[in-house]
Amino acid sequence: MKFLLTPGQTHDVTQAESMIAGIQAEHVLMDKGYDSDPLVAVIEKTGEKAVIPPRSNRKTPRDYDREVYRERNKIERLFARLKQCRRIATRYEKTARNFMAFLHLASAMIWLA
Repeated sequence: MKFLLTPGQTHDVTQAESMIAGIQAEHVLMDKGYDSDPLVAVIEKTGEKAVIPPRSNRKTPRDYDREVYRERNKIERLFARLKQCRRIATRYEKTARNFMAFLHLASAMIWLA
């Protein structure tokens, strides 16, 4: 598992390349917010398959494997479980270091359960 903290006004797609860097996988699953040609090119350059549904405003929609995309629900369930931890959901920690520490602790507890 890998987490990156960014300011609230920063879009997630700006951190996508650094999130997938160094991770070997057959498929990279992301939601519609990550649908961009440069990101897909970076993913496919490493030999992995991008499984990202096209945004509705795309002129030529890209194909994606719908069966593999269904596995993304596991990621969504992890976020739902993390949000059950009140300290994380309400961001009680003032510093990024402390928040990241609790994020790792909660993730480890979920993983071990």
